[in-house]
Amino acid sequence: MRSLGGIGGNLIAWGYALIILGPMVWILSNSFKRQIDILMGTTIAPFTLINYQQIINSRQSQFLWNLWNSAVVSVISTLLVLVIATVAAFTVARLQPPRWVTFILLGWALVFHMLPTLTFVGSWYVMFTQAGLHGTYTALILAQVVHGLPMALFLMIGFVMNIPNELVQAARLDGCTYAQVFRHLILPLSLGGMAAAGALAFISAWSDFAIALNLSNKETMTAPVAIATFAQEHQILYGQMAAASMLSMIPALAFIMFGQRFVVRGLLAGAVK
Repeated sequence: MRSLGGIGGNLIAWGYALIILGPMVWILSNSFKRQIDILMGTTIAPFTLINYQQIINSRQSQFLWNLWNSAVVSVISTLLVLVIATVAAFTVARLQPPRWVTFILLGWALVFHMLPTLTFVGSWYVMFTQAGLHGTYTALILAQVVHGLPMALFLMIGFVMNIPNELVQAARLDGCTYAQVFRHLILPLSLGGMAAAGALAFISAWSDFAIALNLSNKETMTAPVAIATFAQEHQILYGQMAAASMLSMIPALAFIMFGQRFVVRGLLAGAVK
């Protein structure tokens, strides 16, 4: 029975891996094919780098600039999310504010995280347009901060609460202010949580489509929106779309590999005592 269970578990694991990796392998193979080979459905086609050359070296392509836009928005919004979430988590977990403050804060974070992003995009569009910020980095960054903050807040609260309260009390008895406790105690012990929250916030901002589609313009267009533009009115540039998709995956995969163990630890923080 154990051997059958093991075989069944392996089959499920391999099936799940096939579902996840299958589309990626298909996109990777199409990125090295000519347009005619993709349209004809040729499985084994001559290897070519023309798709990568067109999106990188072509004067008509601005995809490298689109990647730069994604990097600017993702990095800055992730840093802001980490700062706000870490300070808020320390306040909620250690400073013990009034219960109604904690209830409103966590209730807002939970409800906001449960609602679809498209629910807020229309309001953000009107707000940033009236403020003269539509199509700017500021609009994209602020929207990404609001979008990524709830998840980061819950992760950081779990990490901060796992820090023994005796350490905080000992620091206070030694004459440390709360600012010193936060800087010299909470921050060093929360680096794992910050890595997990930062990785998730970065990936969310990097791969976002709905917010960037509505709040960006030609100069601030991010990579996901740029990839969608390869589906033109009279044709779909499958090869270039596949090549652009593979290039845009690299930063996200790097963050996943870097923060994988921290993400798992963050999701389990507080679950085991």
